[in-house]
Amino acid sequence: MNKYFLFFFIFFAKVTFVNAEIIKSIYVNGNERITDETVIIFSQTNIGDDLTINDLNKIVKDLYETDFFKNVSVNLKNNILKIEVSENNLVQSIEINGVKNKKLKQSLLDQLTLTENKSYIEEKSSDETLKLSNFLKRSGYYFSNVDLNIKQNNNNTVNLIYDITLNQKAVVENISFSGNKVFKSRLLHNIIVTEENRFWKFLSKKKYLNERQIQLDQRLLENFYLNKGYYNVKISQTSANVIQDNKFNLIYNINAGKKFFFNNLNLNIPTDYDPDNFKLILLLLDDMKDKPYSLNSINNLLNEIDNIAITKQYEFINASFSENIINENKINIDFVITESQKLYVDRINILGNDITNETVIRNLLVVDEGDPLNEILNNKSKNKIKSSGLFANVDYKILDTNNEFKKDIEITVTEQPTGEITAGAGYGSSGQTFSFGIKENNFSGTASKLNTNLSITSKSIKGGFNIIIPNYNYSDKSLRLNLSRASNDYLTTSGFENTITNFTLGTGFEYKQDLFFTPLIVFEAEDLTTNNTASASLKKQDGNYNTIELDYSFLYDKRDQSFRPTDGYYSNFNQSLPLLSNDYSLSNTYDYKTYHKLSENTVSNVSFHISAINSLDGSDVRVSDRIYLSPRKLRGFEPGKIGPKDNQDFIGGNYASSASLATTLPTLLPELESMDFNIFFDAGNIWGVDYDSSLDNSKIRSSTGISIDWLTPIGPLNFVFAQPLTKASTDVEQSFRFDIGTTF
Repeated sequence: MNKYFLFFFIFFAKVTFVNAEIIKSIYVNGNERITDETVIIFSQTNIGDDLTINDLNKIVKDLYETDFFKNVSVNLKNNILKIEVSENNLVQSIEINGVKNKKLKQSLLDQLTLTENKSYIEEKSSDETLKLSNFLKRSGYYFSNVDLNIKQNNNNTVNLIYDITLNQKAVVENISFSGNKVFKSRLLHNIIVTEENRFWKFLSKKKYLNERQIQLDQRLLENFYLNKGYYNVKISQTSANVIQDNKFNLIYNINAGKKFFFNNLNLNIPTDYDPDNFKLILLLLDDMKDKPYSLNSINNLLNEIDNIAITKQYEFINASFSENIINENKINIDFVITESQKLYVDRINILGNDITNETVIRNLLVVDEGDPLNEILNNKSKNKIKSSGLFANVDYKILDTNNEFKKDIEITVTEQPTGEITAGAGYGSSGQTFSFGIKENNFSGTASKLNTNLSITSKSIKGGFNIIIPNYNYSDKSLRLNLSRASNDYLTTSGFENTITNFTLGTGFEYKQDLFFTPLIVFEAEDLTTNNTASASLKKQDGNYNTIELDYSFLYDKRDQSFRPTDGYYSNFNQSLPLLSNDYSLSNTYDYKTYHKLSENTVSNVSFHISAINSLDGSDVRVSDRIYLSPRKLRGFEPGKIGPKDNQDFIGGNYASSASLATTLPTLLPELESMDFNIFFDAGNIWGVDYDSSLDNSKIRSSTGISIDWLTPIGPLNFVFAQPLTKASTDVEQSFRFDIGTTF
């Protein structure tokens, strides 16, 4: 019922009634735009009805609830029902003045419930003005003002004119974390979305004060602390204080509380389920015991239960957990698996996808029409849609149908921009670098990823274009195309220069959970030229080469996060197998890296690298295909200037290996929070020259030192101070190296 109905009814409604009568005719008066027939339909009354006093009151109520009338009266006398109405004004047009941005103007219009061709209700106008004002504040316009002007027209219509003064956006100048005694402020800065205003962030929208963004920040901070063991963490209050004009200090007040640890973890399953199917879960529970409380760990375990349920065809089960604090910092967890009612999916309706093709969303679903309705699969479907990166929000609803054993699924998505332009510049001890790229992650609404890029360094110019088409030809596999061209000048280091044109065609898919398989066919054309001082063995490699090869890789990724991981590991194997070539060489590469958290601010990592390339037809391995260790795998040596040397040229080798141990150091001073200090030990070697074994050197190179990662106003800066421990006489040392760059 309209909240203003009682007021209207008491003061404006008039019901005249003497005795109950049967209606023989109905007359409508006072209506101008609305026809008599429409008024009668709204009254829900027909000739022949026998009306009581309650029925007349209901007619008045029904007509008021249409919002078409500001006054209503009814009279029943001599079997004649007379309905007297006075119409509300009709909204003819709505104007938003003072806003030039078309997207913002449309967003403001979307907030209104009083829209064109709807009745104007004066009592609702103040609510509408407040909606616009609140929306502007949530969007960063804290100093905006909204005035409503109403223009009355002769035809019983009105024009609504909203005059808006935006003023300057509220800018976040500084962000601080009150009560934070556990983590570095810089780390918390990386977790939240809101950014401090800096000159290089002139294109960023995250620097403006935004209520919704702040609420998201609070949730992100709470989740971060929850996953670090702080079970009772509270973001008690967030305050924004004006510094000057439109500049604010944003303060997040954090109460972390005590750190909690897992104690006893139990799994309860139905008695008719085979316990052997849940052995992995029991092992994971044992591993979690005495570890810091982590919501992610709980969710990961629930996901493992989901996987078992799917693979073992437990279609109708629910997995839940309960927590019980047993002392000051210990928590018992009970995981419970129960059977659910057997329901099935009738229809799946998808809404809100104005750009994205519906088939893209349906391909992300792990449940289809006619399948059992399973909470596990529903959650997986929702998460897959969210993780696609195409949508800002996903609303997933289960709706009732006429059949008690069937449900409809309604998925409403909110699309977000998927295009990106990047540019970068940098300078280091090895020279200048420039880069430019354009990306589109939802080309033509098909979720296809397009990427074009250009990179220029002191020794190379590289450009390329690639596209990834997911669910190609209605499968779960992607189609990958890549075209690139690179010109490299290695005359001063390795005695050659080359130009390579590369075309790649292949696919990629998740073979098993966290295991990704990517097979590719590579077509490559190379023009290789050596310098005058090159050895005879190198000079004979001058010429043009055409190669067709099969490249494939297996990647197993179990890191807790791809950016600054603190736990887990990844393992990657790649092989290049020649199919047709001027010279046949088989290449194998394996990388492994594991992370271990030693304390809140200390993470150690151990990495291994092995690579090999061998000729299959007895010819020499091409110098451009030989192996060179990157400066990140063996610090303390100049890039490309270790290993076998022919005349004055470093020619790489057939084999290479490296190992590294690194540990972050705690920051002792608050003013150094923007820096990460790491100590490291590297060891590695390059060896194997197929045409001349005398050039080989099996000596292990090693180094130790300190690296510093510094987040500066102009971009990330990396310093490396390294001291070689063991080396060959021909190696070129590099005790200091730095790199700086930013992306905008």
